[in-house]
Amino acid sequence: MHVVNRSHVAFLPRLLTPIVEETLRQFPVVVLTGARQTGKSTLVQHLPSAGTRRYLTLDDLDLQARARHAPDVLLDEGDRLTLDEVQRAPDLLLAIKRAVDRERRKGAFLLTGSANLLLMRKVSESLAGRAAYLTLLPMTEREKRGAPEPGPWGRLLAAESTRELARGLERQAHPAADWTERALIGGYPPVVLAGSSQERTRWFEGYVQTYLERDLQEIASISALADFRRVMGLAAARLGQILNQSELGRDAGLSQPTVHRYLNLLETSYQLVRIPAFSQSRTRRLVKSPKAYWGDTGLAGFLLRLGDAAEVRRHAVAGALLENMVLAQLLAWREVETPRPEVSYWRTAAGTEVDFVLEARGRLLPVEVKASARARPEEARALEMFLDEHPRAASVGLLLYGGKDVVPVSRRVVAAPVGAVL
Repeated sequence: MHVVNRSHVAFLPRLLTPIVEETLRQFPVVVLTGARQTGKSTLVQHLPSAGTRRYLTLDDLDLQARARHAPDVLLDEGDRLTLDEVQRAPDLLLAIKRAVDRERRKGAFLLTGSANLLLMRKVSESLAGRAAYLTLLPMTEREKRGAPEPGPWGRLLAAESTRELARGLERQAHPAADWTERALIGGYPPVVLAGSSQERTRWFEGYVQTYLERDLQEIASISALADFRRVMGLAAARLGQILNQSELGRDAGLSQPTVHRYLNLLETSYQLVRIPAFSQSRTRRLVKSPKAYWGDTGLAGFLLRLGDAAEVRRHAVAGALLENMVLAQLLAWREVETPRPEVSYWRTAAGTEVDFVLEARGRLLPVEVKASARARPEEARALEMFLDEHPRAASVGLLLYGGKDVVPVSRRVVAAPVGAVL
């Protein structure tokens, strides 16, 4: 793993860095959010332009007090300010609004904060039309290898033949490391840099405790923490599935409205990711409910109590965990693309399903993910059915599997090692 060391702090380059820099040149305020511990503070301190900005963290209690009592004076401390953990001083946002209205200087304020309903409400009220919003997700597999690239998705989506699709995949390196081990690590930087599985487990234990006892309490009053923790585990066990909230409530011993609220809070805080259904069809009735995945595969594995790669391979959720890994790369790619691509899934009322559908610039690419070591023609049937439904926008389909070779499996579908996109 390539690690850049600055000021004795391990730093892994991030895909979002040039996007933050570009957005600072376009807007007076840039808001960088995301789950706790995705590396927001580290990223803003290692921006190429960091030397030209004054960095202040609202984790500092003295600074919090100054932000409450004299916010306008605080904002005079520099022409270009980076304000970290700004949700700890929400009243500061009104002062930022006044400063921007007085002088609309691009790049004047870079704000960071963990996902927080209070923060987002204050931002939307105070900075409407003044701010751009970016989300820092857990690290992708490429970022973990020190190669912050978006991957081949743009080229694959543009492919109009199986030959073009195969050529775009054959250019990609296929990491040899077992995907199951990488899934258990996930993408939180402290876990990526951890020296042992025991260290990773202890970190996840602390993370969940902090999330329940502090982060969650900042966005909602939840007193039944054990109930909420139980819903987290049950949602992880339904990885890659449509969440039936009534069924989940029965298993958790909670009412459906309570489960609905808990799931919304998990999504608001970037823990749960719900993928919408692709709903365009001329001839078939389609499922419209979203599918649920976890924001980080390492945290999902921890919640499922998966201790090692062998346990992952034996577990019923193994295939869905691999889907979740692919989804993490897709979401990171989506975050840096303009216009923003759509990522959805396709399922007919009869149960035929395609794991992911990518949509951008009028093009569609259906993607199926299988953990098996061999690519079989029958695994391409759902992809072929989708291609039949959308002949103008979708020319080819992609089957990702656990093997080593890029091979055609049907007339319009190419199978490729999952490592080609990770």
